[in-house]
Amino acid sequence: AHQRHVAIFAAHIADLTPPQFAALAKLYDIGETSQNQLGTFIAMDAATVKGVIDRLKARGLVDVSKHDVDKRRLLVNLTAEGREAVERLFPHARTITEETLAPLSTREA
Repeated sequence: AHQRHVAIFAAHIADLTPPQFAALAKLYDIGETSQNQLGTFIAMDAATVKGVIDRLKARGLVDVSKHDVDKRRLLVNLTAEGREAVERLFPHARTITEETLAPLSTREA
């Protein structure tokens, strides 16, 4: 199921990975949050979410800043470009989900 989903995802959204899209979509939903909290929300360990955020930052889709009080804490937020990208990709994400679940019965899905 995972391999099928990843293949369908790549066919519709070739320039992002599913974890990158998950990070962008969650930031769109909740706004600025710590890097660690984002990882918790999207079920990623700290090392994985750091790599995802680093790649999104390099592409200009997220900004990373230090917390005002706790300088060890990194805050992540969408840039304007990141917000536009995720809004543009939401319809594709719905299609990906529908295609992924298509062979399954309602109960299986």
